[in-house]
Amino acid sequence: NVATSVSHKSQAKMSGMFARMGFQAATDEEAVGFAHCDDLDMEHRQGLQMDILKSEGSEEGGEPPLEGDIHYQRDGTGPLPPSASKEACSELSGQGKPKITAWEAGWNVTNAIQGMFVLGLPYAILHGGYLGLFLIIFAAVVCCYTGKILIACLYEENEDGEIVRVRDSYVDIANACCAPRFPTLGGRIVNVAQIIELVMTCILYVVVSGNLMYNSFPNLPVSQKSWSIIATAVLLPCAFLKNLKAVSKFSLLCTLAHFVINILVIAYCLSRARDWAWDKVKFYIDVKKFPISIGIIVFSYTSQIFLPSLEGNMQNPKEFHCMMNWTHIAACILKGLFALVAYLTWADETKEVITDNLPSTIRAVVNIFLVAKALLSYPLPFFAAVEVLERSLFQDGNRAFFPNCYGGDGRLKSWGLTLRCALVVFTLLMAIYVPHFALLMGLTGSLTGAGLCFLLPSLFHLKLLWRKLLWHHVFFDVAIFVIGGICSISGFIHSLEGLIEAFRTNAED
Repeated sequence: NVATSVSHKSQAKMSGMFARMGFQAATDEEAVGFAHCDDLDMEHRQGLQMDILKSEGSEEGGEPPLEGDIHYQRDGTGPLPPSASKEACSELSGQGKPKITAWEAGWNVTNAIQGMFVLGLPYAILHGGYLGLFLIIFAAVVCCYTGKILIACLYEENEDGEIVRVRDSYVDIANACCAPRFPTLGGRIVNVAQIIELVMTCILYVVVSGNLMYNSFPNLPVSQKSWSIIATAVLLPCAFLKNLKAVSKFSLLCTLAHFVINILVIAYCLSRARDWAWDKVKFYIDVKKFPISIGIIVFSYTSQIFLPSLEGNMQNPKEFHCMMNWTHIAACILKGLFALVAYLTWADETKEVITDNLPSTIRAVVNIFLVAKALLSYPLPFFAAVEVLERSLFQDGNRAFFPNCYGGDGRLKSWGLTLRCALVVFTLLMAIYVPHFALLMGLTGSLTGAGLCFLLPSLFHLKLLWRKLLWHHVFFDVAIFVIGGICSISGFIHSLEGLIEAFRTNAED
């Protein structure tokens, strides 16, 4: 995740100032999905450690463990009781792992919720007016709260009355809620939601690349679909990725470039402050398009999927709540100002991607930087989606649906490479047939964003800790679940209608 797999691999290669300041090499929304890759890494390291311990136990003359049994040993003291296996697993996996400060954790969360998809927020204000601004604030409050209760689900009270961490990830929480009847159902649901969000993020990068290039060079005889094909051709080598060492070093530069672009857009809008259309911002909503705007706003705040791993790597986990407060307050202020200032500048002419409203001379420069950022950011969610798919379908031991796509020497088999290339081509086809940035973003936010940020955390909190909850916590959880469900269903229905209409239009063309 942001705290380990990306930052630890690239931190040694960062230049002076940022390395000394301890900033993590995180990207924006992609970090949410990439967290699961770190979970796979950690499980792999735990598996290696367990194999070593078992082999050492056999050499000492002990009885070999039965099939399916796992015995942890510490300092040759023998197997631990079953109740201690979880703590031993955490201890073994945490040996030698550097911890991060609250500031570093806050930097990672900020990168996750301040990504390039904020470019669609002014479009949400276009269809929601002041209610859209209120929703930006409301989404920040709710996502901050659900992030905290999700972390609370990682802990339970032991026999001595102490609060201890008994779970490590979002998947563990989901599985605990579905146990004992369906011990793996919750984790599979979370994995499916995560795969959908990762793949949709990849599609959005292809869509935004084609859109930005087409609007930057309208005089060239190249359509938006053709630009998307060119972008995909550049991204095709992602299918050959074995790790993220080759791309992780660009992540911090991408994030910094995006902040610079946001500053340039705001500076241009401030230069036209005299012409701001305050009368256009009203207390009204577009009934047909505002539910899509809800998905856009929710999607821009998604960070819950990597919070458990991030909190587990903090030097002082007690600072997690404070860190969540100031990061979401900062995100709320910056997003609200950016969306309002941009909408006041262009009013009813606001486009799906706000940089398309800039003058042609500025737009070309800004859009080229955004395209470069999108192309450099694509490998992270793509690699994370591939890892989840390979682990779930090809590498899950005897429960795998298909044979392993890696050979005995660790090389990727030809048909495994073909599947990766097919995934890249799939993102291209979706980008060609549905080249609507706001529509896809709203669909993703309504389907997976609302589920992972609103519905599941509140449901898990009620299921696992309902006996210890105060009445106002129960009220908040139920209210968030109901409101999130309504917003998710309405946004999904309207986004799906837009998708069907877009397919029909493209088919006619």
